[in-house]
Amino acid sequence: TSCADCLQRGPQCAWCFQEDYLHGTEQSHRCDLPDNLRRRGCRPEFMERSDVKVEVDATLNSTQVSPREISITLRPGSEASFVVAVKQLERYPVDLYYLVDVSASMQENLDHLKTVGVALSLRMTQHTSDLWLGFGSFVDKPVSPFISVHPSKIDNPCSEYQIRCRPAHGFHHVLSMTGNISEFTRVMKRQRISANVDTPEGGLDAMLQAAVCQRAVGWRPEAKRLLLLMTDQPSHLALDSRLAGIVTPHDGRCHLDSNVYTGSTKMDHPSLGLLSEKLLENHIYSIFAVEKMQYQWYEELVKLLPGSILGKLGLFQAPNLIDLVVDAYKKLLSEVAVSVSVEDKAVSRYWVSVSPICPRGSTPANSKLMDVTLSLQVYFNITVGQRSCPDDGEDEDVRMLVHPVGYNESTVISIRSKCQCKCGPTGRCGGNDQSPCRGSHHGVSQEQRPDHGHMKDSSSEPNRSCKADGSNVNCSGRGVCECGKCVCEQSRLGVVYGKYCEMDDFSCPYEKGQLCGGRGVCVSGECVCEVGWTGDSCSCPTSETSCQSADGLLCSGCGKCVCGKCVCTDPKRSGDFCERCPTCQVNPKSSWYLSVDCHHSRGLSQKEAELCNTTCALHIGSKTDSSGTTSRHLDCGEMFNSCMLTEINILLRSVPVASLRGAAQHRKDSL
Repeated sequence: TSCADCLQRGPQCAWCFQEDYLHGTEQSHRCDLPDNLRRRGCRPEFMERSDVKVEVDATLNSTQVSPREISITLRPGSEASFVVAVKQLERYPVDLYYLVDVSASMQENLDHLKTVGVALSLRMTQHTSDLWLGFGSFVDKPVSPFISVHPSKIDNPCSEYQIRCRPAHGFHHVLSMTGNISEFTRVMKRQRISANVDTPEGGLDAMLQAAVCQRAVGWRPEAKRLLLLMTDQPSHLALDSRLAGIVTPHDGRCHLDSNVYTGSTKMDHPSLGLLSEKLLENHIYSIFAVEKMQYQWYEELVKLLPGSILGKLGLFQAPNLIDLVVDAYKKLLSEVAVSVSVEDKAVSRYWVSVSPICPRGSTPANSKLMDVTLSLQVYFNITVGQRSCPDDGEDEDVRMLVHPVGYNESTVISIRSKCQCKCGPTGRCGGNDQSPCRGSHHGVSQEQRPDHGHMKDSSSEPNRSCKADGSNVNCSGRGVCECGKCVCEQSRLGVVYGKYCEMDDFSCPYEKGQLCGGRGVCVSGECVCEVGWTGDSCSCPTSETSCQSADGLLCSGCGKCVCGKCVCTDPKRSGDFCERCPTCQVNPKSSWYLSVDCHHSRGLSQKEAELCNTTCALHIGSKTDSSGTTSRHLDCGEMFNSCMLTEINILLRSVPVASLRGAAQHRKDSL
């Protein structure tokens, strides 16, 4: 009923807003495939269609991810593709944040960690000259049943062992990012352990705070960000806090007060989905250094956190930790994966597909490129499609981000969703002329005007503008004249249109019950066929492939292709491809023109069997071959004698002598 309604039916639909298109027809006939609209007389400049546009801003410079900005125009059902390039630099600045479980079982591991700062700094100089370190600790939520709430153990959970421990805490940010390795070592030497009651720890809760508290931790915008979690136990997951009566879901925000996590007793542990989102959003790689007994548990966890690496350590000794960090850094640089995020308000109306483009043409099993060498630029083909428009049907602007995992640069995608029609420069969608004379009248039914075939103009004087040249009938007898224009009748057979209602789309030939064979449109009583078809009813293919015989010749070289079928020019020829010719030279082995059981050549040598097939073939008269030589063939009498001789030879080989005379007489009678 409208242009917007038409284009929302699918990306293949188009709307014609040409004013004189299909005079007097219903609005719905303005909506069709672009080719059909064109055949019916709609000029291309008057078509509104689902054109997809992709515009790339190449003016913004980028060192790692390009392009930086892309603008896309989409309609419901349409999609657009573009390529994002990602380049690995040779020497990135590195921020490494140690997030350490300081429960009682980690005492020995904490002592080893106090010597790792300087040694790690020296090893990383091979890969970067700009390494900064930070530190934070965690235990668990400081509420029952995760810790003991006995008054003597709240301030000192190790009181029963006559040891002074720190109080249990969800997360304590100790040292912000610093390039001063001596300061990092000094802070590490001051760390003391704590304790809790249950086995799992609050590692994931602490990870989220370390990721989102950007200002407190001091993450540098230009650095590769590594978050190293060290623990010897599994972690609590979302909903575990219900044991303590905490049912409020985590909000994903920073809740630090004087570097202490204040939301630990108020909100549940974060879900893996929320933690994954925040790690990606803040461009952070996570490294899990876990005791070997917990390796399998964290192995399943890492699969759900993009950009995560798992290391298995027997003891958290300094050389092992250094190797883990260096190897993880090298592995992260050799893997490139991208993540695409859409605004929450529009996430249900769009879909996204990511396909890596491998340098050597191979196809990866997932959306990640492996073994990427430094300074190599890799590419990802990204396709974005629109499912539907907003509920109000209005145009909308949507923002989408394409960011490689762990990178601090992104490609910003600005999507313009086109749900309304502009209908060309005039803004008129055709057929919307609401003049006082015409009103909203777009057609008159036959019931309202039973004598429509001879209806006169409503004015006292005949309106000549509604009569075709040489005609005395208004609107060809198939409409009424209103304000000097014909309004064509609505026929159950099809559409009546034209300046004088002289045209329709149902007066053309039918093929198999379909107008124009379903392969064209009817214009002025003649079929306008689709590409590849011709004929009065569009029933004849223009291609001659259906007439090619097995040898590749057109109709075996003995005919011509007419309407997709062979018409033989040689009267002796027949068959779908003019391949049959009983009086032509044929292969006797496959012919039914052999006589007197010539193929029953039991006991004959190969030469005698070939002689039998040759002499018994039915070739009457003569035939001229391609060289012009005339070859003579056996006539009926000669053939009888030849076949008799052949049969006698067969009998001599297979029948006793006493039976020869009777058998020969029987065969003679049968022949």
